[in-house]
Amino acid sequence: QVQLVESGGGLVQPGGSLRLSCAASGSMFSIYAMNWYRQAPGKQRELVAAITVGGNTNYAEAVKGRFTISRDNAKNTVFLQMNSLKPEDTDVYYCNARFTSNNYWGQGTQVTVSS
Repeated sequence: QVQLVESGGGLVQPGGSLRLSCAASGSMFSIYAMNWYRQAPGKQRELVAAITVGGNTNYAEAVKGRFTISRDNAKNTVFLQMNSLKPEDTDVYYCNARFTSNNYWGQGTQVTVSS
C-alpha cells in the first residue's frame, strides 16, 4: 500500500511559477512509475507529466517546455515544477503511483492561475 500526499498548490498570477510535491509513504518508492494528472470540474482527468523508474519523462503537449517532472527516490518524493503558468492550467492536480496492477492516487491539490 502506498499513500500519496500532494502539496504546493495555490493561487498564482499568469506567467508565475509553482512547484508541486508529492510525498509517498511506504518502502519501494523507486519501483513505481510516477505521474501527475489534472482535472477540471466536469472533465476527464488528463495526464500532465510522467516519469519512469529509470528517470525517463513524458509530457502533455500543452505543458511541454513549461513543466518539469522529477523524482527524489531517497526522499520518496516526486515534483512538478510549473513555469509560465496560464489560466488554462487551473485545475486540481493529482499525484499517481503505478506498478503493474497497483495504482495509487493522492487527494489532489488546487492550482489556480488568475490575475
